[in-house]
Amino acid sequence: MAAWRCRAALRLCATVVLLDMVVCKGVVEDLDESFKENRNDDIWLVDFYAPWCGHCKKLEPIWNEVGLEMKSIGSPVKVGKMDATSYSSIASEFGVRGYPTIKLALIRPLPSQQMFEHMQKRHRVFFVYIGGESPLKEKYIDAASELIVYTYFFSASEEVVPEYVTLKEMPAVLVFKDETYFVYDGKFQIFNSWKTF
Repeated sequence: MAAWRCRAALRLCATVVLLDMVVCKGVVEDLDESFKENRNDDIWLVDFYAPWCGHCKKLEPIWNEVGLEMKSIGSPVKVGKMDATSYSSIASEFGVRGYPTIKLALIRPLPSQQMFEHMQKRHRVFFVYIGGESPLKEKYIDAASELIVYTYFFSASEEVVPEYVTLKEMPAVLVFKDETYFVYDGKFQIFNSWKTF
């Protein structure tokens, strides 16, 4: 009798695990050569992988969770994966040079106001570099590389900035917090020491 219960419990656990895998995988679409023609105006987050790649295999369950999370929050971003070895021409169009590579594929730019509203809803505090290439951008990227685990960093052109933002000079680093913003004018050495608090 105990062996029967043990087998029944194991079958139940296996069924739950399989259902969980099917639900997660159902949210991540397997993409093929029709992806380029059929993506329309959709926004896609695509994992370009190689079937033999160990890192890709480790990423797969995490990628399935990403797909599930994007769907659960009602994100307009669709999550997919593509075997870059089978569809190498598409992978090269997206600049894939190694595996795994994750790319955000969109045809149309997001309206700037909508993008900033979305970021303000999702992130309590975030930094945005506005402008082109400059020494300030290099310092910003260095600081962002170190602090990305603590907060959010973005980069944008001046056209993307919402109308309510006024900038006296370019380039600039903006800090958005509690539905307002200020221009960060401090030294990046001080900025880097923020993480020691």
